[in-house]
Amino acid sequence: MAVVTHRATTAFAALALLLAAYRGFRMPGDWAATLEAVSVTDGFHRRFLVGTLLHPLALATGYAYWVFAAAAFAVLLALLAVLATAFFRARHPAHRLVVAGWLLLPSGGFLFHEVGYFDQALYLLLFVALWQLPRRPAVASGLMTAAVFAHEIAALTVLPVFAVVLLRRFSVRITAKLLVTPVAAELGVLALPASSPGAADRLRTAMAGADFTPRADALALFERSQSESWRLYSITEVLLLIAPILVVVVTGFLLQRRDVLAAAAVAAPALLAFAGWDWARWGFLLVTNFAVVLLLGPARDLRPLPLAVAAVLLASLPLPYFDAQHPRELNWRVVSTFADQAFSTPRGKRTVNTAPPSLCTASDPPCATTFSRAIARPSPLPSVA
Repeated sequence: MAVVTHRATTAFAALALLLAAYRGFRMPGDWAATLEAVSVTDGFHRRFLVGTLLHPLALATGYAYWVFAAAAFAVLLALLAVLATAFFRARHPAHRLVVAGWLLLPSGGFLFHEVGYFDQALYLLLFVALWQLPRRPAVASGLMTAAVFAHEIAALTVLPVFAVVLLRRFSVRITAKLLVTPVAAELGVLALPASSPGAADRLRTAMAGADFTPRADALALFERSQSESWRLYSITEVLLLIAPILVVVVTGFLLQRRDVLAAAAVAAPALLAFAGWDWARWGFLLVTNFAVVLLLGPARDLRPLPLAVAAVLLASLPLPYFDAQHPRELNWRVVSTFADQAFSTPRGKRTVNTAPPSLCTASDPPCATTFSRAIARPSPLPSVA
């Protein structure tokens, strides 16, 4: 019976993976490629880890698109390998179903769609840190510090999950010692300006010969304060858009186990509404933390009925894609054009997006035109974070 169950869940997971890839796969966009070029050597103080590692090769190739695309797919493939390992090593069918269910939900397609975004590097670093934790806790702490340098939203995504795992395994004193370095790094990153004066202009000039057009609005993130960003969108609007997902994942988790700290780790990405308007991305991170915390907890506590209800509700709450794209539909016309759509690259192209002023708190030109990536229905464009 156990063999049949394992075969059934394996087939289900394989189908979910194929469907997720079909619905969301694309080449990394120009926004992601631009941010992957950001390095500390160019004067950037946030989100510089990936770009700093790629900097020598980027310089040698004239910021060729393939450098950033290869790095993005390397991270995605590594993350998929981690998911496969977690699936096949799971001792309980419930944990395998959590992995397969997460892929089958809109979150699975969104994973493939956001290839190149630093969210994937954050979760990869989290899983490697958890792998190192039993033998080398100091290394695990260092990896979570690296996550902060990859993107400061680590504080509201992977660090809360890491903290929950630490509290389950260690005393409060040891937990505090292992968290002090990443927390200090987070505070330092937030205290410093996002970049040194002129860093964005210098990088824009350096990338002038690249085989894709760098996103000026992506680099503008580093020149704008958070208060200036808040004037470009409605925090209330974003909170209302992610509220249904937040309610489902938190309620779904608390129906599994009464663990307030773990529930807080599940809910933490909702606070990203105060960082930017990218509501679908924040919703994806909420669903992801929900699945990760369930996966890291004991399987014996998982109750199938509440999980099934949560899955049905989450399936009815779509996660719109970036750049006016949509999850692919299952029909022959779309299937026949899959290759053309999925492998289209931004090389030699110019992406121009205009933010609708209706969902911003200000309707002046910076909201409507200069800052071109904004929240929109039904397809949000990548945001300030």
